[in-house]
Amino acid sequence: GGRGVGIVLSVFKKLHRTRVDVFKDDTRALTAARFKINEEFKKNKNETSEENIEKMIKMGSDVEAVLRETVLQVEHVEENKLLLRPRDGLLLENVPYCDEPRKKS
Repeated sequence: GGRGVGIVLSVFKKLHRTRVDVFKDDTRALTAARFKINEEFKKNKNETSEENIEKMIKMGSDVEAVLRETVLQVEHVEENKLLLRPRDGLLLENVPYCDEPRKKS
């Protein structure tokens, strides 16, 4: 089916856009993420089963969302001082760094 290809491509592009956004200025992370994304897509590029393609599109979208919403860049400013660099669209309530564990409601 040609239909899947367009969607796969747009997920691929979106993942790369998010990767560049999320790991801005972090060459090592950018390279590692690029390699991982390309690897996954290459590995599955001959997949023909519609069902599997759907699954992979879903997974790609999920990964993109997780990256966009939960990856937080932290910069070492001084020896023991960190600077958080939240981006627009970051859901801060998802950030796992809490001073105390949340009480389960």
